[in-house]
Amino acid sequence: MENTLKVFKSDKFDVEDTASLSLFLYPDFLVIFAKDQNQANIGIHFYPKISWESIDQLILSDPLLRIDVPAKVYIHHRGFSLVPGVLFSSGNEANFLSFIQDMPANPFYFNTPLDSNNLQIVSFVDSKLHKSLQARFSELSFYHGSASFLSYLFKERFNLIGQEILINLFGNKMYVAAFTDQELSAFNLFHIESKEDILKYVMILIEQLKFQRNLVRINIFGVPSKTDITEDWGKEYFQNFRILTPHANQNYSHGFKHLKDLGLFEVSWQYQ
Repeated sequence: MENTLKVFKSDKFDVEDTASLSLFLYPDFLVIFAKDQNQANIGIHFYPKISWESIDQLILSDPLLRIDVPAKVYIHHRGFSLVPGVLFSSGNEANFLSFIQDMPANPFYFNTPLDSNNLQIVSFVDSKLHKSLQARFSELSFYHGSASFLSYLFKERFNLIGQEILINLFGNKMYVAAFTDQELSAFNLFHIESKEDILKYVMILIEQLKFQRNLVRINIFGVPSKTDITEDWGKEYFQNFRILTPHANQNYSHGFKHLKDLGLFEVSWQYQ
């Protein structure tokens, strides 16, 4: 596991300067952001291949995870549901998630508010992972991983046109959001094997929402530095196709060479 670790850090990084951690747990990889007391990122540990079952081992071996500071954990998985704020009530999480998938025994439920509490992302984490992290950190909070992407889209909603599809790539997964007249009309998480799968899901969404192919704008975030997904490729299929980098709400100390090569949305913008 240690051999796969990639470290990004400031020029004057000192682990003792860490005041809080943000853990982004994706289906197949993990990114740990260490932040100082001013919430500037001072160090990042990137594990490109990891299973959730190995978190117990990682807690014992990773220098950042051995620090007992407030930790935020962002869980990227399919087990989530978007619930209008007026319908959400604590204690009914199982009902909101029951149609998504079969739930594990004794899940830990959590919800993430968005758009001034007009929307809640209801999700869960299995009890084993929750207990492992809870035993390590005395101050711990959970969020669904899509919160960063969605919070950014709601902030930018008034810059959207009437028909808009927005995609966030990470690994072999992607979040896809659609806005109609600046209102969220669809959101989901898909598995992709190739760039052609991106086209497939976009075309399905265009048909379902009755968008016009010559008017809809397609936006892709999270494109890694080494890829054949380009704007020229996208414009072979769509008149309005853009590869974007989100505006930043993340600050960094000096250093961090090659960090943008990761292509991750959360390098620029994180739900806070």
